[in-house]
Amino acid sequence: MTPRIAEMAAIFMIGDGLLGLTQPERHIALWQDGALGAEHTVRPFVGRPGRRRLYAIVQIAAGLALAARQRQGTTVVNR
Repeated sequence: MTPRIAEMAAIFMIGDGLLGLTQPERHIALWQDGALGAEHTVRPFVGRPGRRRLYAIVQIAAGLALAARQRQGTTVVNR
């Protein structure tokens, strides 16, 4: 995985996790219908905001861990 792709994945995980943590019902409802296959992914969280919040914490932690790994393995070049 290239560093940019990994960084984009980390940003997505952290952002999606924050929305799921702070607004679980709204976030689940957004992806419940007509979401090109995402309906299956959110099904376990429908009517269970606590479960979505727990998953959000895991998502945020995983995103931060992924971003931290990128920092250790890349060199920043000033241009």
